[in-house]
Amino acid sequence: MKICPSGDQGISVEFENEISEAVNGKVTSLAESLAAQDATGILEMVPTYRALLIRYDPTAVSYAELCGMVERAAVPGDGSLKQKRRIWHIPCCYGGIYGEDLGGMEAVTGLSPEEIIRIHTEPEYKIYMLGFLPGFPYLGGLDPRIAAPRLKTPRVRIPAGSVGIGGSQTGVYPIDSPGGWRLIGRTPVRFYDPESEHPILCAAGDSIRFVSITPDEYDAIARDVEKRVYVPENEVS
Repeated sequence: MKICPSGDQGISVEFENEISEAVNGKVTSLAESLAAQDATGILEMVPTYRALLIRYDPTAVSYAELCGMVERAAVPGDGSLKQKRRIWHIPCCYGGIYGEDLGGMEAVTGLSPEEIIRIHTEPEYKIYMLGFLPGFPYLGGLDPRIAAPRLKTPRVRIPAGSVGIGGSQTGVYPIDSPGGWRLIGRTPVRFYDPESEHPILCAAGDSIRFVSITPDEYDAIARDVEKRVYVPENEVS
């Protein structure tokens, strides 16, 4: 573990220089440990793949004091296998107008759309970090059989809720946005809702399992989402 200053109101706590569940587990465990202590002076914590950015109030806690708090809060080993986590069941309508690149994925992967859907819905994808857009989850655990390069020419507008594959990652666009990931489906669930008490649906350290639904089911869930009566199924593991 290495602690580095990040401006005059932040520090970056860095772990091994690799993307892995073990390394990311140390990041999320440290964030949870500090949050549980209600550490004085900490304003915000932002977990990433291999580091935790901590923004703090220097009038409430000094750099040296904060470094000491971090060192005491660090969890030895890999905390990711011990901590409880939420698993979100996210409905996704695949192909057609919901995932226009799914059909073309056969030329890249050698697999039929049905096989790609089956493989994509099997894992529990860990959320390593949120970024790029508010609430955009970077998910680990994509089966290499359905990995695919980004589009050579990005789209100007991708609809909110689009589920895409970019290289060895999969993710969900929380708002309308440009982007170059291959779109295989779409969820009616709002990953970012600025009018909600909790605008960001998921958190780093949570997991997602995609559930294939029909267009009719998509429309029904979308209506409930619009009425604010729909809550995605989730469990604590």
